[in-house]
Amino acid sequence: MPALWMILASLLFACMGVCVKLGADRFSVAELTFYRGLAGLLFMAVFMRHRGTTFRTRHWRLQVSRAVSGSVALGCYFFAISQLPLAAAVTLNYTSPIFVALLLALWFREALRPLALVAVLLGFVGVVALLRPTLAADQWLGALAGLGSGLIASLAYINVRELGRAGEPESRTVFYFSCITCLGALPFVVAGGGFRLPEASGAALVLGIGVFGTAAQLAMTRAYRVGATIVAANLAYSTVVFASLFGVLLWGEVLPAPAWLGIALIMSSGILVTRARAPAPGAPRGD
Repeated sequence: MPALWMILASLLFACMGVCVKLGADRFSVAELTFYRGLAGLLFMAVFMRHRGTTFRTRHWRLQVSRAVSGSVALGCYFFAISQLPLAAAVTLNYTSPIFVALLLALWFREALRPLALVAVLLGFVGVVALLRPTLAADQWLGALAGLGSGLIASLAYINVRELGRAGEPESRTVFYFSCITCLGALPFVVAGGGFRLPEASGAALVLGIGVFGTAAQLAMTRAYRVGATIVAANLAYSTVVFASLFGVLLWGEVLPAPAWLGIALIMSSGILVTRARAPAPGAPRGD
């Protein structure tokens, strides 16, 4: 079931990406980021009130760390997109599962089977084959930002796991992330000339970004809370698969043979990492 939560999150993230792509001609990146945070903030506030979940947390340091790292990673990602070809920026951002595996092994001293590490690397090779990134020599700053987005995002994912272990509900974690994202984007919106009121179709896209993004965050947080961290991190690669398929269906993009090979590698990596994390008969289940 945890793997299904992560696959659902990946699908929802891809749906959010479709809305962002459609809305990119109408809104600035800062506006889209702000509206995503605002929609998540309002939705989670109503949801928490309905469920009787309090806004107060005993783990505010972890909440702030998760929210800030996630927001900074998002900012680095958007900067990388502005400086690099989109394929290169996305690929560098998807180094996060590799950093998650390294953090678990080196910082948390958690034993990872060699097959799990091989699966993560195989998934990244699949992303490279699917996106076919290219970097010019003068794009090193954007490349560092893209790589930084993957590294910092891995810290956010680890914090999500720790919050789950501490018993924090998913809704509260997503609420604080949405709040920090909203506040962090606001100065950039003001500096860019302020807000533009959306018309009906634009409002629908903004709502889609907020709803899909918030639902994806909830599903992702649940996956990290109840499942194995390395499995959830590696299954995030499936977002690339869903996004590529949306490109084919909605924009008529043609995927060459190497791209389909990449999709096969990504799917294979998901199967491998799940098998690598399966406990031996009679052994206790790990993270």
